[in-house]
Amino acid sequence: VLVEGKLCDSDIVADCTVGDPVKLEVKLTNWSKHSVGPFSLTVIPYQDYQNGVHNYDLQDGITFVGSNTFYIDTVKPTENSMCVGALLFLCTGDFYLNIKFHEDNSNKEFPPSWFCLPSVHIRAVQSVIQTKL
Repeated sequence: VLVEGKLCDSDIVADCTVGDPVKLEVKLTNWSKHSVGPFSLTVIPYQDYQNGVHNYDLQDGITFVGSNTFYIDTVKPTENSMCVGALLFLCTGDFYLNIKFHEDNSNKEFPPSWFCLPSVHIRAVQSVIQTKL
């Protein structure tokens, strides 16, 4: 997972500026000996209130530039598939992204399931305006 071109996982907080589009890239690599797919990739933003409560009702705080769901066709062994999208944060705060892949294929060789990447942590801050005196 890359946020603004920088590697991001659950241990790294990505900083962004409110009102600026934030580029999100997710790469799926097939390390199996068989082709896999097709898949749907869904990005689900939320806020964690640190008391076990997650707020998914964020229509006033974050929006996607385009869709939050991507379709991935079949990925052959040792090949990659890349999904690229953008988010726009409308207010400051700490946000998290659940990124889930869901297999859409009825082929039983790869069991239908959801598998998730670690949550991505993004901190949206106000832009610093520098003025000349």
